[in-house]
Parts: sequence; C-alpha cells; structure tokens
Amino acid sequence: QVQLVESGGGLVQTGGSLRLSCAASGRSFSDYAISWFRQAPGKERKFVAGITWNGGSTNYGDSVKGRFTISRDNAKNTVYLQMNSLNIEDTAVYYCARRRPSSWSWDDDRQYDHWGQGTQVTVSS
Repeated sequence: QVQLVESGGGLVQTGGSLRLSCAASGRSFSDYAISWFRQAPGKERKFVAGITWNGGSTNYGDSVKGRFTISRDNAKNTVYLQMNSLNIEDTAVYYCARRRPSSWSWDDDRQYDHWGQGTQVTVSS
C-alpha cells in the first residue's frame, strides 16, 4: 500500500516561489502517473499538474501554465511541483494523487486512487 505525503507548503509573498514535494512511503510509485490538485476555501478541487511514470509527458491546468513545473525522481519516490510567480489565486491546500493505471485522463479526480493529506500554500499580498 502506497502512502503519499506532501511537504514544502508555507507562506510566501506575491511573486515568490515554492517547491512542493510528494513522497511515497511503503513502496515505490514509479510505475504510476502522479498529479497535483488544489482546493481553496469554498471552491472545488482543481487539477494543477500531472506527470507520467517516466516523466516523458506532463500536463498543466490553464491557470498555472508557464509558472509551475512538475517533475519526478523515481529513485527517491518523489514528485515535485516547482511554483513560480505565485499570486493570491494560488492560495490553496495542495494534494498529490496517484492515477489509476488504466486511466489516461488528467483532470478528473475520480481517476485517482491514492491521495496525500495535503499541504497548505498561502500567498500574501
């Protein structure tokens, strides 16, 4: 059973950067696509970025294209989300999730079978 643990969240000024990490414990998740979602208070959970098992394909939500970069290091069982040019709209709890092996869909959260507990990102004005 894979457990996903997010880290790296915190408080950052507008225009600043953070790097989030999603680490797997128990066993490797190197054969699975991993994505980041986020949820702001009172809003629906939204797809942020995803990456295939070998890092050969990535996908981004429209609101973060050009600012965020997803990557993975399978040797460390870790997926990263580099977030640059942060603004107040990026304030949310960020979750990483493992996509079901049979799925080719990125942004439907029902296609993911394992989730971390989330890490808070707060962007101040």
